[in-house]
Amino acid sequence: MSIVLKGAPVANALTEVLKERAEKLKEKGVTPTLAILRVGEREDDLAYERGAKSRCGKVGVDVRCFVLPGGCSRDELLDAVRTINEDDSIHGCLMFRPLPVKGDELAACALLSPEKDVDCITGGSLESVFIGAGTGFPPCTAQACIEMLDYYGYSLQGKRITVIGRSLVIGKPVSMMLQARHATVTMCHTKTADIAAACRNAEILIAAAGKAGVVGADYTNREQVIIDVGINVDAEGKLCGDVLFDAVEPLVAAITPVPGGVGTVTSAVLAKHVVEAAEKTLALVPDLAASCCSL
Repeated sequence: MSIVLKGAPVANALTEVLKERAEKLKEKGVTPTLAILRVGEREDDLAYERGAKSRCGKVGVDVRCFVLPGGCSRDELLDAVRTINEDDSIHGCLMFRPLPVKGDELAACALLSPEKDVDCITGGSLESVFIGAGTGFPPCTAQACIEMLDYYGYSLQGKRITVIGRSLVIGKPVSMMLQARHATVTMCHTKTADIAAACRNAEILIAAAGKAGVVGADYTNREQVIIDVGINVDAEGKLCGDVLFDAVEPLVAAITPVPGGVGTVTSAVLAKHVVEAAEKTLALVPDLAASCCSL
């Protein structure tokens, strides 16, 4: 039997540290504030919004929602982004995607200030992930993978890590983040030859394919740690990951569940990014900055 790496303890530990940091900001007259920009009423957006509000409330981060109708114009969308950019009381922005019109989404991402981009949708944030020289923050889910491995004591230095998926949302950024921690990373995708063999060689496997059950028993080894990023719906209408959990769980050292794994940590990372953005705007003095360090 493997160790099941649940997300709740990780999220709760982050929350406790962030509460202290948010309180220190408020003592300086700054309330960390997140803007949520939502177009339409997609149920997955609404569910994430509820989770984000709940976690931010526990941390002490205020949330302001900017909600536009599904048929809004590009000008209305960009006006909302400008309002967020120009409001100094807002420190971070979460914009739900995909938007109904791809061109509108690209324009909105290009307009958002990287300093307020807490989920890596701008060029500035991607630059910071890929070359370490921009502003903004890594994707919350990619950072959640790192937070989980850190919390449960898995060293990344020198480890063989395989990532399934090459999107800019998870696969590519998490690969760069792992390499920054001195891991040796193999990226796999739909064109990878003998993907199962590439995964069996990994000490840590991060499944971010976006396809239910793509990782089976033949992808694993007994010493492996699996981080399942997938959020899918199976034939019975239940949430499931990219990993066939029941088949794989007895065969590996540790594995995250879906639900209850990485997704639980993502909203805590979002709150962390908002607090960090607020700290940057305050230009914290060294002693306070030291006391506000991350986990």
